[in-house]
This record gives sequence, structure tokens and C-alpha cells, in this order.
Amino acid sequence: MVEMQETANILNNATGKSLVIMDEIGRGTSTFDGLSIAWAVAEYLHDLKGGEGVKTLFATHYHELTELARTHARIKNFNIAVKEWNDEIIFLRKLVQGGTNRSYGIQVARLAGIPPPVIERAKRILYKIEQEDYYSSGSPGVISGKKSAARAPVQLDLFSKAETRLIEKLIQTDISRMTPLEALNFLNEFQEKIKT
Repeated sequence: MVEMQETANILNNATGKSLVIMDEIGRGTSTFDGLSIAWAVAEYLHDLKGGEGVKTLFATHYHELTELARTHARIKNFNIAVKEWNDEIIFLRKLVQGGTNRSYGIQVARLAGIPPPVIERAKRILYKIEQEDYYSSGSPGVISGKKSAARAPVQLDLFSKAETRLIEKLIQTDISRMTPLEALNFLNEFQEKIKT
């Protein structure tokens, strides 16, 4: 609530002369809620004051926000350069243009002094989450390795790997070479996969 009150104060009082610095907006809520709020706040600041916008530095761990640079000409992405070496990271203390697709959260936890057993457990859990390996309860399948399709995890990724594969298949399919019956069967198969 405090974060949202501070954000509301910024949005309601920003002017063309403001310099707004925002750090991890939406971090105190679920992934989708946080991402949605952060996205809307960034767009609002960009479009404020008749489309002139407000000078803003917007730090976030939501990698999806880098897409705003494609649709908003004045938005630019930057990240801190990192060198990976032997499962370790070295911050190069250099700001470079472009977004990043990694958070390095586990490596940062190691640098912060989190005990090694916790780091190793986190790495195993992350691997299972990335593999979409869940129990029916929705928790990562890290005990027995069983995979369950009974219930997917809540709020981890905008698009599941299954959805991404379906989209890729649709893009690669040349429907102009299909008969009407083949196209109807393809569409029916597609619809069945989406329902499951």
C-alpha cells in the first residue's frame, strides 16, 4: 500500500519539469498484477502532459517491459553489464544500451551471503519451474520429479511453453496449401490443444 500511495503521489503531481525515479514498481504483489501496474505506470509517464512525457528512470525486473521500447519511440532500455564466469557473475559497473533477459537472482543471492544449501535448492527449484515441472498442487516438482498437468502454476510466465509452441506452429503452417477439410481439421486440432 505504501508503494502504491507513493506511486499515486508521483503520477498525480508529475510535471514536464519533473525527474521521476521509480524502482521495482509492482514488486509487492503477484507477478501479473505487478507487471500490469508497472506497464501502465510506465505508459502513463511516457504519455503525460499531452504526449510530451516526463523524464523517468524506471528500474524493473519485469523483462517484458523492454517491449515498450518497440511501441514508444522515446523509451530506451539499458542494463548493467555483467560477465558470467563459472556459474558466478561479475558486475562490470557499466551501463549498456538494451534490455536483458536474465535476472541473476540466484547469483546475487550467493553474493549477498545466502547459505550454499539454499542456493543449491533454489537452483533445483528454478530448473523445475523453467521446465514447467509441477505437482498437482502447483508447486515445483522438486522431490520426485513427477510431472502433473492437473494444475499449472499461478502467475509465473505470461505465455506458457505450450502456448508458445502452438503460436509457432500456427505461424509455420501454410493454410493456403490446405484443402478446406484439412484447414477445418487443423483448426479443430488447434482448438482442442488450447482447451487442455
